[in-house]
Amino acid sequence: MDKLGPGDPRQIGAYRLLARLGAGGMGQVFLARSDRGRTVAVKLIRRELAAQEEFRARFRQEVGSARRVGGYWTAPVLDADTEAPVPWVATGYVAGPSLQQVVGHDHGALPERSVRILAAGLAHALKDIHAAGIVHRDLKPSNVLVTIDGPRVIDFGIARALETLAGDGLTRTGSLVGSPGFMAPEQVRGDRVTPACDVFCLGSVLAYAATGVLPFGGANSGVHALMFRIAQEEPDLQRMPEGIADLVRECLRKDPAARPSLERILERTGAEDTVSGGRSRDPWLPGALVAQLGRHAVRLLEVEDPHTDPDTRGGGGPGGARGPQAPTGPGG
Repeated sequence: MDKLGPGDPRQIGAYRLLARLGAGGMGQVFLARSDRGRTVAVKLIRRELAAQEEFRARFRQEVGSARRVGGYWTAPVLDADTEAPVPWVATGYVAGPSLQQVVGHDHGALPERSVRILAAGLAHALKDIHAAGIVHRDLKPSNVLVTIDGPRVIDFGIARALETLAGDGLTRTGSLVGSPGFMAPEQVRGDRVTPACDVFCLGSVLAYAATGVLPFGGANSGVHALMFRIAQEEPDLQRMPEGIADLVRECLRKDPAARPSLERILERTGAEDTVSGGRSRDPWLPGALVAQLGRHAVRLLEVEDPHTDPDTRGGGGPGGARGPQAPTGPGG
C-alpha cells in the first residue's frame, strides 16, 4: 500500500481514507476505516465512467446484487453511494496479498495440496456469487486474496458493470471486458456469458497457481494472438501436478456445457474434508507464506490515520483522535 497523494480525497462517505491500495480499469482503491473502527476497502469509480448514465445504471444494479452475496469466501459489500458525483463502493478489507503477488513475486507456484484447497474455496465463492445472480467474468489472480483461512474473492459485485461499455466483447475504445490471460472462449468470441465462464477462468487461475505460468501463454506475442489461443488451442498443462491436472483440463474445455459444475468441482477437490465454514480445516499454505501473512497483518495494524494530529493521537478510539474534518467529496 502507498501513502495518499496530494490529489486524493481524505474522506468518502463515512470512511476516512488511510492509504492507497491500488488502481484498476474502473478506478482507485483505498484502505479506509469507518467511524466505528472497521477497516474497509473503498473503490472510487473513474470520473469518465461515472459520467456515462448507462454505466451508472449498470453499476447501481450490480452493487444491489452484490449486497446479496452471502457466504464466507468473498469480501462483503458493506456500503456504497451509486448516486454520488463519483460513485463508490466499500467492501470488507481482506488482510492478505493477492494470488498474483504470492505466485508471481513472493513465493512461486503453490504445492498441489494448496491448489486443491484453493480450488475448493474458489468454487464455494463462485456458488455464492452465482446464487446472487452474478457472473463474475473477471476471476483472475489479482482478484483472489490469500489469507490464513483460505482464499477470498473480490470485485464480484461490479464485474458486469463494464459490460455497458462493450460491443461483442470489446469496449468502444478497444479495451477488453475481462483480463486477456484469464478470459473464457465465449468472452473472446463475444458470445453469451453464463456461469460456466467463471468455471473456465477458475481453471486458468488454478493452472497459474500450480505452475506459475498462464495455461495459454502470456501476451508477449500480442493480445489477439493470446485470445486466438484461448478460443482455438489446447492449454499447456505439462507442468501441472497429476492429482489436479484432469480437473483443470475439464474446467478449460472450450464448450461451456462440457465444463464441470461447481458441485462437481467441490466433490473432486474433497472439499468436505478440507474446508468448512469459510476456512481450511488444516494449514493450507507453505510455512514461508504463513509467516508472510503474519507480517502483512502487522503492517496493517501499524497504518495510522494520516489526518490525526500526532499530539492527540490515541485519544479517539481506533486510529487515534481525529484532526480537522476533511471534505467528504472525492477530490477534497
